[in-house]
Amino acid sequence: MAEISQKILFPGTFEGVRDELAGQIGMMWELIKAPLIVPILRLGVYACLIMSLMLFIERVYMGIVIILVKLFWKKPEKRYKFEPLQEDLEMGSSNFPVVLIQIPMFNEREVYKVSIGAACGLSWPSDRLVIQVLDDSTDPSVKQMVETECQRWASKGINITYQIRENRTGYKAGALKEGLKRSYVKHCEYVAIFDADFRPEPDYLRRAIPFLVHNPQIALVQGRWRFVNADECLLTRMQEMSLDYHFTVEQEVGSSTHAFFGFNGTAGVWRIAAINEAGGWKDRTTVEDMDLAVRASLRGWKFLYLGDLQVKSELPSTFNAFRFQQHRWSCGPSNLFRKMVMEIIRNKKVTLWKKVYVIYSFFVVRKIVAHWVTFMFYCVVLPLTILVPEVHVPIWGAVYIPSVITILNSVGTPRSIHLLFYWILFENVMSLHRTKATFIGLLEAGRANEWVVTEKLGDSAFKNKSGDASKNKTNTKAPPKRPRSKFADRIHTLELGFGVFLFICGCYDFVHGKNNYFIYLFLQTLSFLVAGFGYVGTIIPSS
Repeated sequence: MAEISQKILFPGTFEGVRDELAGQIGMMWELIKAPLIVPILRLGVYACLIMSLMLFIERVYMGIVIILVKLFWKKPEKRYKFEPLQEDLEMGSSNFPVVLIQIPMFNEREVYKVSIGAACGLSWPSDRLVIQVLDDSTDPSVKQMVETECQRWASKGINITYQIRENRTGYKAGALKEGLKRSYVKHCEYVAIFDADFRPEPDYLRRAIPFLVHNPQIALVQGRWRFVNADECLLTRMQEMSLDYHFTVEQEVGSSTHAFFGFNGTAGVWRIAAINEAGGWKDRTTVEDMDLAVRASLRGWKFLYLGDLQVKSELPSTFNAFRFQQHRWSCGPSNLFRKMVMEIIRNKKVTLWKKVYVIYSFFVVRKIVAHWVTFMFYCVVLPLTILVPEVHVPIWGAVYIPSVITILNSVGTPRSIHLLFYWILFENVMSLHRTKATFIGLLEAGRANEWVVTEKLGDSAFKNKSGDASKNKTNTKAPPKRPRSKFADRIHTLELGFGVFLFICGCYDFVHGKNNYFIYLFLQTLSFLVAGFGYVGTIIPSS
């Protein structure tokens, strides 16, 4: 009898408590939904639609301008004075300006040889070229290898110096600033900067320097990046699509219409006088390159982008390395905007139109709104409207405008047009980190000045097209790691959490929804989970 009573009493009690708890939660939800949740979510929808329109107008504007540039604008050689520099029979190489090459490094075990070799192989009179290797390495073995490589080239008659500092104050900006203080730099008129994985072609200086020599108003000539490992995996292929739009459209338009764009930190040649006039390198943000570019532009200097002046480089091929890089690239611009917006407004040396372009287009839309709307709209607000059907998202905002923006973004890499859908899902995942980074930068929170050097794997990470990997592999092996730790390093709880959230919203839409958003939500869930388990960089793209 007692056993029967327990079987009847406890399940009934449990079910009663459960039903009562569910009823209370449901009642509380209904009480707060109409007066609080619905208005807030509706406001979020309006804000996201406004940001979508801002981004849409910006992309359409850029698309129209780039078409006009390609069809009607004069080539850089016609817009500016350009005459190749030649050696004189009487004066020899003295009519060539003295050029400083700076190669900042930090524990670049895999790539130091190729970058130093490419710089030493530049086709420029050896007596008019000074090469600085700015090594901030903390690994003594790497320091020794880099110094030995510099000595090897010096023995061949190359004017190359190996330079170290007592500390890494200012990181890359500090190293570049320290390099310009050397006494021999006062004889140099221009400085070319190449990160450790960049490999300029021998004629790089001969194609870039004449623009600076014959056009005293130009402060910077920027080359385009080309990626040697773009086909390594899906992660590198997605990065190529994003960066190609930046180079093909954004920098081309900025150079052609305003003679201004953000310096990319490498593969560019600066007029040293312009750097000094702008106040030199500053380490107040993690985008010292953009900081210098904005300050130089506000003093009236012009920039020139050369799309056909291409420099080989390497993309991050691990998801962790890419996440750190994107944090720096997203946090830095928003932090710089916070520090410089009033300085831009008060500036009297540039036109009102250029101020509007720099503040609205360059900073607000591209560096802030583009990240916010991608994450807030498609990963937060739109899924929440499924749970709150009282809030409606118009079809033009949810489908049509995003489709046009995506198509316009794809023009930079036509060979990857078949990967466009994967790119959309991947960009939505990365928008989570970019949005977080922009808020950190705007609020100047704890990680605002975090600097993690992007890991470079060099040619040891992949085979060349001839299939001969033995020549490319280095003899250095990374210390073995325990499999458990390696898997733990892959786990990213933020991505996994959003994957679960989107899955719940997708299931609810599948059962109760009317717009079939669950198709997108399930695919986006999958992309968040793949990123959450750290397998993005292991997927090989189809050609």
